[in-house]
Amino acid sequence: MSVVLRVQQAYERIAAADRPEVWIALREEPEVLAEARVLDSRVAAGERLPLAGVLVAVKDNIDVAGLATTAGCPAFAFAPEVDAPSVARLRAAGAIVLGKTNLDQFATGLVGTRSPYGAVRNAWRPDRISGGSSSGSAVAVALSFVDIALGTDTAGSGRVPAALNGIFGIKPTVGLVPTTGVVPACWSIDVVTVFARDLGLGRLAAETMEGADGIDPLIRVAEALPGLEPAPRVAIPTPEHLEGLAPGWVEAFRGVVDRLAASGVEIVEVDIAPLLEGAALLYGGAFVAERTAAVGDFIRENADLVGSDIDPTVATIVGGGEKFTAVDAFRDRERLRRLGLAGARLLEGTAALLTPTTTWHPTLTEVAADPIGANARMGRYTNFANLLDYASLALPAGTVDGFPFGVMLTAPAFSDRRLAELARRIVDAEIDILVVGAHLTGQPLNHQLIAAGGRFSRAVRTAASYRLHALPTVPPKPGLRRVDEGRVEARGVAIAGEVWTLPAHGFGSFVAALPQPMTIGRVTLEDGSSVAGFLAEPVALEGAADISAYGGWVAYLRRDQSAE
Repeated sequence: MSVVLRVQQAYERIAAADRPEVWIALREEPEVLAEARVLDSRVAAGERLPLAGVLVAVKDNIDVAGLATTAGCPAFAFAPEVDAPSVARLRAAGAIVLGKTNLDQFATGLVGTRSPYGAVRNAWRPDRISGGSSSGSAVAVALSFVDIALGTDTAGSGRVPAALNGIFGIKPTVGLVPTTGVVPACWSIDVVTVFARDLGLGRLAAETMEGADGIDPLIRVAEALPGLEPAPRVAIPTPEHLEGLAPGWVEAFRGVVDRLAASGVEIVEVDIAPLLEGAALLYGGAFVAERTAAVGDFIRENADLVGSDIDPTVATIVGGGEKFTAVDAFRDRERLRRLGLAGARLLEGTAALLTPTTTWHPTLTEVAADPIGANARMGRYTNFANLLDYASLALPAGTVDGFPFGVMLTAPAFSDRRLAELARRIVDAEIDILVVGAHLTGQPLNHQLIAAGGRFSRAVRTAASYRLHALPTVPPKPGLRRVDEGRVEARGVAIAGEVWTLPAHGFGSFVAALPQPMTIGRVTLEDGSSVAGFLAEPVALEGAADISAYGGWVAYLRRDQSAE
């Protein structure tokens, strides 16, 4: 496909989705098309560009020449003269930047709601948070506006949003990618990250950005580590460290562990208490003062803007670093190193630590009611990685009750490629989904299943506890609902459908692109088993014709046609 066509389709998807809160700055389409035409010409002339035509969104604390950098604060905005090295290297490889994405202001937060540009809603369920701070970048990828997006990660900002939106979040080892041209959160441990729907493409982008730029004094050269052993050992937390997860998440995590074990991986339980204690220092100790060093002066000098341009919660967190002394900082640094050594000893002999990426998926309302407390729960498994010099990779691992569920692999510095090898053992797993309407074989949206890597499994019927309605959508599609079996007037019937099998990562991107009013939930089949399947939000069924008597969508369409 030509780059021009890919750009045109991207802008069509952006317009159709109506998600303005994702972007702080979106480039004008004619300008991007002109760039695409040049790329098409270069490729046609035989030039080899490893990322030719890859569409990119950039978190708005990373410089892109020609677009203001705001860090999520209008009063902070400035016009960079050059691209950050991370952006420049992607562009040199043939990638095209579409725009700058929304974020938790000054990259302070894991929720995606702390922005005067608006809270970024989840790609799957708009009443839920997207996760932060790289909120817009994750949603732009999940909704297929772009192929990859750049985020930053200090406490988990490049991983939590990936988990909540069903995509990959690649957090390289600290120092592999220059942070020149990045508004700092905690300068010494900030990392430029990549969001992607495809792990291979995400890793290619991450490796493209690596290397010294002559400016960043913290840059490091990747050490060459051996590949995975035939039967690697992977650590998982002991049961007490999985307490407090969202309903169904412990079971989902155990399912991932079982799949890894079945692939030949040896699983060992490890008490990760030292790592979690170290994680608490990021916000509960003197390390938060590094955020104060980054933007504290700006917030103090513009105190009159708190509540308008400056988010009050962000101002409170950044200002909290003022109370710590240099003595506190040295004490906490010693404590962190001792905890890091204890954690390293516990993980010795393992290829990685496998955990859930985060602990829950709150609603926008829940976060608004308790912005700091709700946020604190998000970073249990992510906060320690950069402090203790670990590489990390968040990956989609299916759904729980129709919401994305993600897991994370974490390992010592420079284990980036080995983590990707392990991740492939998980994402190669497959998920079944029931379709009953426009995604059936021969129907107009079936191509979406195929594009997500799906394959037909079998024809089925639901249990006799559902009703089917014709929705007034384009293209026409039905809405399936489970009936209240206690009400005689709502007696259910068995509905014909098909089960398709999708790779776990394809399932995530497919579901994230579903338009309202469709949702994903568990559907019981005629044989008593259950699978993920399409359901419709109740509000969409108001006034929609009940077509249950036909026993299925195809039968309804054929009856409709014969009547004509």
